[in-house]
Amino acid sequence: MNKDIMLGWRTILVKCRWQRSSIFSVAILLWLTAYGSAAYGLELTMAKHLFDIKGTFNQPSDVAVAKNGTIYVVDGVNGRIQAFSPSGSYLFTIGRPGTGPGEFAFPLGMDIDESGRIYVADSRNHRIQIFTAKGDFISEIPVPDDNGNKADPTDVAVNDSGKWFFVADNNNHRILKFDIGSKKLVNSYGKPGAEKWEFRYPFLMHLHHNKDLYIVDVINTRVQVVNTEGKFVTFVGGWGVEKGQFFRPKGVTVDKKGLAYVSDSYMGVIQLFNITGTFHSVLGDPVSGGVRKFTTPVGLFVDDSMRLYVVEMLPGRLSVFSLDNAQ
Repeated sequence: MNKDIMLGWRTILVKCRWQRSSIFSVAILLWLTAYGSAAYGLELTMAKHLFDIKGTFNQPSDVAVAKNGTIYVVDGVNGRIQAFSPSGSYLFTIGRPGTGPGEFAFPLGMDIDESGRIYVADSRNHRIQIFTAKGDFISEIPVPDDNGNKADPTDVAVNDSGKWFFVADNNNHRILKFDIGSKKLVNSYGKPGAEKWEFRYPFLMHLHHNKDLYIVDVINTRVQVVNTEGKFVTFVGGWGVEKGQFFRPKGVTVDKKGLAYVSDSYMGVIQLFNITGTFHSVLGDPVSGGVRKFTTPVGLFVDDSMRLYVVEMLPGRLSVFSLDNAQ
């Protein structure tokens, strides 16, 4: 049967089988009961809740944190980026709805380079926009069509020096590499499919140590890891309802220890994986002693102080946690 599956404000028509709906019901029970407690043998990584930022978000999708601690949240439906202090106080807004320089039409993903420059995937305007740390517009780089099909940039991952970046072109199932200085497309990777370097709606990404690119491959229900030379590294996860599997992965980040965090917006959990792609643990709640549950978790970020930032799309919330010796 055909089902409309929402990716935030966007709809993708996906062919699903009846049994998947039944398995999904079982999956909810699985995580709430058998995996609801560490007593059942599931490894948990505890995350101590610090604070929430609610602001005036309308389906936020991604988050990035600068070296000085400034928190930037992509507020897509409102066509803007909101900035907050390390303690969660509102600072300023970048952009507004529109098509001109510094304006957005459903921005989805973002990244920050070492100098603090901000890169935003402006999906409906088919471009990447670059701003200063204070939100002043610098430049834009158009994302080209694919054989007449409009580009659909949903995320950007920039190297630390700000010389080049990758773009996830969601609807065209490809990853693009751009040189920032020349604003030119350097390479295009991927095609529709389920094999290595094939995608079904790549969404959010994370570039780890300027080397490995983690790509959330939504409908293939996995994270695909490749390197910056264009070579395949590994797959993380796959479709299913057991630990180490996904129902609808959306966001990914990697901490300084090399652990990858993947959000599952349907299951409402965040799972952790080793650098080899093997399952490590599930994010836990030190108060209940069980799995920490979220509502439509999407974008993720872990900073150098081991604070985890989680965007929850439908509640319009950013939750901040401490991963360092959380008890």
